[in-house]
Amino acid sequence: MASARQLPAAGRTDAKISERTQIVAAGRLEGKLAFVTGGASGVGAAIARAFVAEGAEAIIADIDRAAGEALAGELGRARFVPLDVTSEQNWQDALAPFERIDVLVNNAGITTLGSIEEVTLDQFRHELDIDVLGVFLGTQTALPKMKAHGGSIINMSSLSGVRASANLVAYNAAKAAVTLMTKSCALHFAEKGYPVRCNSIHPGAIHTPIIDKVLAQSDDPDALYRSFVKVHPVGRLGRPEEIAAMAVYLASDESAFTTGAEFRVDGGASI
Repeated sequence: MASARQLPAAGRTDAKISERTQIVAAGRLEGKLAFVTGGASGVGAAIARAFVAEGAEAIIADIDRAAGEALAGELGRARFVPLDVTSEQNWQDALAPFERIDVLVNNAGITTLGSIEEVTLDQFRHELDIDVLGVFLGTQTALPKMKAHGGSIINMSSLSGVRASANLVAYNAAKAAVTLMTKSCALHFAEKGYPVRCNSIHPGAIHTPIIDKVLAQSDDPDALYRSFVKVHPVGRLGRPEEIAAMAVYLASDESAFTTGAEFRVDGGASI
């Protein structure tokens, strides 16, 4: 059986993507405490930056201490906490210092490439542990710190959570689970009368170093890159800042009437 390639969480935006969405501090998240998993790099780092720019205090949670501490120091109104999202004890320790959480972004994740014939049982379990169990534990642990005063839970799903690919069996399963877990939580919160919203973001291909790592494994990286672009009718890949802009909306009070919804930020790929 062939071994599937497993990719780490996304890193910082590659230099090839020089154009950046400009974030103007408007205070949309003033006074809010936001906890962002996988916040040290890639989309998570872009979300932390956007939140701080809009007035929030960001808690950057990640297994990468060096990158997380560096980003927290750069942003100023941010702190780093070490977190393995698959560990219940880690979650309890990470959230213990905070009396309240206003925003939880369950962003940490991995991508396992491989079909049903290629992915091993250990790889499948590892994908679900990080992408699904991490969301479950985060939501369950943070809820007691949110339900009295209200808040927003934002789960990072994917285009792959609503559209299948032959070589992403583990990732499809994980992100589809996140999609429906989000809706289940939203219904539960509403039925209980908790003022907590729960929504999912579904990015298309976003240009972070995770894309470059895939390209580096190809015999024809230019052709592979063009195939990524072709999936998106707008003719390009997305940028982390564009996902962060959606997260700002869902974290803000502007989305007070929004729960259990799927927000597809995918350049038209799901049309």
